Amino acid sequence: MPTGCLHLVATPIGNLLDLTSRTRDVLAQVDLIACEDTRVTQKLLNHIGLKKNTLSYREENERELARELADKISKGENIALVSDAGFPAISDPGFRLVRECRSRNLRVIPVPGPNAAITALSASGLPTDSFFFGGFLQAKTSARKKFFSEHKDAGHTIILYESRYRILKLLDDLMEVLGEERCICVAREITKIHETFNSGPAKIVREKVKNESQKGEFVVIVAKDGYQL
Repeated sequence: MPTGCLHLVATPIGNLLDLTSRTRDVLAQVDLIACEDTRVTQKLLNHIGLKKNTLSYREENERELARELADKISKGENIALVSDAGFPAISDPGFRLVRECRSRNLRVIPVPGPNAAITALSASGLPTDSFFFGGFLQAKTSARKKFFSEHKDAGHTIILYESRYRILKLLDDLMEVLGEERCICVAREITKIHETFNSGPAKIVREKVKNESQKGEFVVIVAKDGYQL
């Protein structure tokens, strides 16, 4: 392993069997693991039998720690950055550290793995040839409606993340702006025991989501206007 590197390490989004051999090897060899929640990452490390130094790297301390971690890397340390689930820096902390490393010409090595957005898109039945990833929209209804209005006539598929607390509100705003017949897919608990995919007209999907468990986080995929399953 080359010295003085930042390793962006993807972790399973649910099923721990999705952990790759390369991920295991990298986590075993680095000097430090920077992670969102040390408790969550510790469960992963316990699963693969590793004892490593961990550091909480989250949105609240990202600006300060980005410089500190880059200093460590510049001195020859190997650091892995992980999210609680999925790929770091994609709707999770990490962008500032990567930017800091790139600005100093420090090596950044991605270690690919699971990603909820791409996994959901591939199994949605909606077009995959061209898409826009919007991540988490703002919490306010007015902001969500503005987003949908701006993308109403987009010629590509849209991928969004949403929490259990706002999923029905988001779907209501989506239907109000894009219409009840807009083709969408809502995926939940991807790769886990209670994984669900609901695809079809927004009105029908919304009712299914309402009547099912809303535990976990959701991926919402919106097809371009006129698309039908």
